[in-house]
Amino acid sequence: MNLKRVVVTGIGALTPIGNTAGDFWQNLLNGVSGAAPITRFDVSKFRTRFACEVKNFDPLNFIDRKEVKRIDRFTQYALVASDEAIRDAGLDKAALNKDRVGVIWGSGVGGLDVFHEEIIAFAKGDGTPRFNPFYVPKMIIDIAAGLISMRWGYRGPNFATVAACATSNIAMIEAFNLIRLNKASVFITGGSEAPLSPGGIGGFNAMRALSERNDSPQTASRPFDKDRDGFVIGEGAGAIVLEEMEHALARGAKIYCELAGGGLSADAHHLTAPHPEGLGAVLVMENTLEDAEMKATDIDYINVHGTSTPLGDIAELIAIKKIFGEHAYTMNISSTKSMTGHLLGAAGAVEAIACIKAVEENIVPPTINHFTDDPAIDPKLNLTFNKAHQRTVNVAMSNGFGFGGHNATVVFKKFVK
Repeated sequence: MNLKRVVVTGIGALTPIGNTAGDFWQNLLNGVSGAAPITRFDVSKFRTRFACEVKNFDPLNFIDRKEVKRIDRFTQYALVASDEAIRDAGLDKAALNKDRVGVIWGSGVGGLDVFHEEIIAFAKGDGTPRFNPFYVPKMIIDIAAGLISMRWGYRGPNFATVAACATSNIAMIEAFNLIRLNKASVFITGGSEAPLSPGGIGGFNAMRALSERNDSPQTASRPFDKDRDGFVIGEGAGAIVLEEMEHALARGAKIYCELAGGGLSADAHHLTAPHPEGLGAVLVMENTLEDAEMKATDIDYINVHGTSTPLGDIAELIAIKKIFGEHAYTMNISSTKSMTGHLLGAAGAVEAIACIKAVEENIVPPTINHFTDDPAIDPKLNLTFNKAHQRTVNVAMSNGFGFGGHNATVVFKKFVK
C-alpha cells in the first residue's frame, strides 16, 4: 500500500510553565518548574498540597462568556490550545476542504471538576435530582473534539481517545494512520486534562502515587533521582496539526518536522504498576521503530514517560537499554515532567511538542531536580540532568505509559522532501 507521509504544521500549548507553545518551550529550556501550592481549593487536610496548575489563565480572553459556563475546564484548555495550533498552521486563513479536516482529541478523566461539583450539590440537597442541564455534555470526554470541530466547521473524522496517560499519544497515532490511509488531509489532535479537584488529588493520594514533598514543591518532581517519592500532578493541553505532506506543500505551509511512526502495546501486568522488566515498554518501542522503518541507532533523543515514581522510572530505563543496547549511551534522554508535572491524558501531546521543537532547534530540554544519583540507574546513561543540551536531533521519540498497562510511542524526524 502506498501510504501518505504526514507532517507537523502547527503546535499549541497551555501548560503550567507557559500559556503558549513558545513560552512553554523557552521555559523548558530554562529549567523552570511549574509546581506550587494549590490555589483552586482548600488542601489543608490533604497529604499532597501542591500541583502544577495553569497560571494566569482567564477563559474569557478566548471564549464567549455564555460558552464558558457550558464547558468544563478541560474543554476550555482544549479550545485554547487547538486555536493556537490552527492559527500557527495557517489553517484559519487557508482554503480547506473541511470534509477532510478531522479532530481526534483525548483526555484521561474529562470533566472531573463538574462531576465533583454536581455530586456534592446533590448530596447536600434534599434528594430531589436537580442537575445542571449541561452536566453530561460538560463531563464527557468526547465533547472537546466535538466543540473544536464546531468552532472551526471541520467535518472530517471526529472522536476521542482514552487510555490514561497514553491517551494523547494514541490520539496522534490514530490521526497519523487516517491521514496515511488517505481518509483525511488534516487533523487537529492532542489532549487536555483538568484533574486538580478534591477528587483528583484525594484519589491519587489514596493510591500513594503523588509526591508529598510539600515543603519544596518546585523540586518535588525529580525523575531518576534517588529520593523521588511520586509524581506531581498537572493540568493543561497540547495541540498538534498533522497534515498530509503534499497537502501541506501545496498550500505553502511551514513544516516543523515529519511524524514518522507510532506504536502501541500493553503490559498485561498490573492496574497501576509497570512490568518490572519493562516488557510492554520494550514492545511499544520495537513496534514504533518497525512502523517508522528505523533502526534503534537512528534515535537521537527520547522524551521518556519518566514520572518520578520509584518503580516506573527504573522499568522504562531497563526497557530502553534492552532496545537500544550500546546506543543507549549515545542518545539523550530526558523527562520534561520534571518541569510540567504529569498532565495525565494531555502529557503525550505536550511532550510531543517538546520533541518537535527539539528536532526543529537541535536542543534537548533537561531533566531538572536531579540531586542524588540512584545506584539502581546506570550512570552511563545521558539523562540530561539539570541543563539543556545542544546537539543535532534528527529523530526524537516520545513514550507514554498509562494506568491499565497502556503503552503508546511516537517518533518525529526532520523533514526532507
